[in-house]
Amino acid sequence: MKKYVNRELSWLEYNQRFLDEARDNTIPLLERLRSLALTSLHLDEFFMVRVGALKLLRDRRLRSRDIAGLTPTQQLRAIARRTADMCAEQSACFAELELALSAAGIQRLRPEQLSERQERMVQRVFETEISAVLSPLAVETPAQCSSVANQTVILGVRLARGTAQRVVLIPFSPITRRFLTLQSEGGYTYLLLEDAVAMFVDRMFPEEDVVECIPFRLTRHADLSVRRDLAGDLLRHLAEPDAEPDPNDCVRLELDGRSSGEFRQLLLASFPYPPAGVFDLPGPLDLAAFVQLHSLPGFDKLKYDAWPPQPSPHVDLTVSMFDTLADRDVLLHHPYESFEPIIRLVSEAADDPDVVAIKQTLYGTDRDSPLVEALIRAAENDKYVTAIIELKPRFRDPHKVAWTRRLEQAGVQVIYGAQGLRTHAKLCIVVRREPDGIRRYVHFGTGDYSESTARLYSDVSLLTSQEELGADATDFFNAVTSQAYARRFRRIEAAPAGLRGKLVELIQMEAQRCRQGQPAGIIAKLNALGDQELIDALYAAAQEGVAIQLIVCGLCCLRPGVRGLSENIRVVNVVDRFREHSRVFYFRHGGADQVYISSADWMPRNLDRRVEVLVPVDDPAGRRRLIAMLDVYLQDNVKAAALRPDGTLRRLSATGQQRRVRSQEQFYQWAVTAVKHAEQSRRTVFEPHRAPESPTG
Repeated sequence: MKKYVNRELSWLEYNQRFLDEARDNTIPLLERLRSLALTSLHLDEFFMVRVGALKLLRDRRLRSRDIAGLTPTQQLRAIARRTADMCAEQSACFAELELALSAAGIQRLRPEQLSERQERMVQRVFETEISAVLSPLAVETPAQCSSVANQTVILGVRLARGTAQRVVLIPFSPITRRFLTLQSEGGYTYLLLEDAVAMFVDRMFPEEDVVECIPFRLTRHADLSVRRDLAGDLLRHLAEPDAEPDPNDCVRLELDGRSSGEFRQLLLASFPYPPAGVFDLPGPLDLAAFVQLHSLPGFDKLKYDAWPPQPSPHVDLTVSMFDTLADRDVLLHHPYESFEPIIRLVSEAADDPDVVAIKQTLYGTDRDSPLVEALIRAAENDKYVTAIIELKPRFRDPHKVAWTRRLEQAGVQVIYGAQGLRTHAKLCIVVRREPDGIRRYVHFGTGDYSESTARLYSDVSLLTSQEELGADATDFFNAVTSQAYARRFRRIEAAPAGLRGKLVELIQMEAQRCRQGQPAGIIAKLNALGDQELIDALYAAAQEGVAIQLIVCGLCCLRPGVRGLSENIRVVNVVDRFREHSRVFYFRHGGADQVYISSADWMPRNLDRRVEVLVPVDDPAGRRRLIAMLDVYLQDNVKAAALRPDGTLRRLSATGQQRRVRSQEQFYQWAVTAVKHAEQSRRTVFEPHRAPESPTG
């Protein structure tokens, strides 16, 4: 057995976990539909970035091998086989969900199922809205038009006039309504846009006969900035890694299963190189769009019960955040605990006359972010404000351009990331003048500065005023703005200069302690593990006897449980209602526990091509809390899966009298209980004691 799992196949196994959630009939229907939509959305990005990069290597006949020893061609073949099985399961799952949703009041109708009244309504919408918006596009061969939008549904219409035939494309816009609401007696009834257009498409071509009207969808390459970030490990094999692919090239072709062989061949013949995957799908295309149904009003019974974020019991709303953090560190676990303390810190800083500067990284944030508003207000209040902003994280956030301009207009010093690197670290520094001198209040996080994300992703925040961490945060920020990445720090570590070496050192120190008979062990929670040097360090430590437990909530190229290699390594994966995103690392360190939080996964891109940070958690209560959190993840037998040596994941379940443990549910109960205890403690302290009345009064 090879030492490593192929990265792409491991990622597909991770995506299967969301598909498994969609097939789980113990989960509310709309939550299952949302999980199914996510599998489709994930595949879209996967093909645009990873498969697209592999296709470039294959088309240029490069035979570089990955960590598992596979060439690009071998990887593409394996991906196509695995994805074909996944797509078939997606379609079967959608058909199952659609029946159940229809019975629950959410019904999709086909054209032949419409009543006369509904058909008249669709015709009216077609004539007044659809035909006015959509623009048919005549091309010699359907995919030769590079202006056709990426990953949108396209209707390919084959027309005939006598013996002459031609093809016209009707591309849908990303802003076009995919679901047409129909009149019905109850619930929600809808028709897909492609079905509505197909019903009346002949009216767009009155002089010709419609031979065929087939939905299809193209996936093209991601833009260069995204490819550099998310597929840099593959593009480094190209002689000109920045060279753009042919604009007519197609990475993936998805076809409605009703298409004729002639139509299919016509499409395939138009591409300069064969697509990496061609998929005939029996159900609707673009299942990601169906996530819109999750927000339908009136169907709360088909969703999870609400778990509103709880206030932190360590943050008194009647006390300034500066007073709170001067007294102690505050550790927050989102989304179980509210993101509000971070907003309060920056908002108070914007208005506090003693605050002289605010420095913040902004990798991702909300359209109407209170943090951005606070930074603007701070600049207007004559504070020195600096923001490091990534304008192109992942797949573009158009709203960023607007509020970035507002920041600049207000006088904020805006720095657009680091040259050649992506600033992924999450930290905010508030510099305040106090009677005993300058004091820094710092937030370190594992997730973005976004309230909406903090309600959907599981992340950790550390708020502190520790002098050394504050000084390190300032030095780190200045190192990024001045591009002095080799700078050494007191307590933290950073990528791209020293983080990889620090992690290897921490792993090797556990191996050394194990050899010396001292307590040793590693528990690490992260989203992806694909760096060969770190995997080899983990293998070596495991062979020394170090017990290693990993919670990897994404791809994992390490093979656990292999005799002579990794018997002492266990890997679990947790997929539940919130997206696991925190990175927390625990090293026993001979009994002197060391715990860190980080913005970085253990991937080459994070360690070599991104600006990341690793932060120690010094507060004993905070360390104990994070270790307890890791232990709960490892006990999960409801939403966890164990990674097998062959790279597949096996869902865990409670057996016999074993206690049922669902980690995210446990964390929410902890948050609720902590608030109750805090309220009870305050009542005990502040409420005067009353002597009980005597039985006689």
